[in-house]
Amino acid sequence: MTDADLNKELYFDALMKPNASLSRSGFWVIMGVIIAINVFSMIGFLSRGAFPIIGFLGLDILAVWLAFKVCFKDQTQWTRVRISPETLRVDHRNPKGVETHIELPTAFARVELKEPVTVNSWVTLSYQRQAYVIGRFLTVDERKSLVEAMRDAIQRARTHRYAGEVE
Repeated sequence: MTDADLNKELYFDALMKPNASLSRSGFWVIMGVIIAINVFSMIGFLSRGAFPIIGFLGLDILAVWLAFKVCFKDQTQWTRVRISPETLRVDHRNPKGVETHIELPTAFARVELKEPVTVNSWVTLSYQRQAYVIGRFLTVDERKSLVEAMRDAIQRARTHRYAGEVE
């Protein structure tokens, strides 16, 4: 299915990204505070002759910076779900930048969410013996909402498709 085909008639089009809890400017403010605290600590330790502590405080800054770097890299992933009368298409980009695409026929695709919904309940798209998990970064409420919207869109797509064949 080409993008032109997808733009003709879509019943669902959602782009999902992880929530960004900290902006880049917020990151630099936090790093500035951490660096300032460590510099003042370094001055205090240097005045007492504790030179080896300087290396550990430098490692502290490096560890915090690396933790934020990993967090920001995870926020680059996204998943896009589009439902047309013929196909359910999922495009996904992982944190490493690798993109994958799947297409399932709308007529036979199933959207499942294990009940009762918990943190470990995943949104699963199934077709024949294949199953794909999407939206792992979504909250429980967002997963419920996504499944309801997708089920509704699939039902409308099936109804539209088969109503056209009857006429």
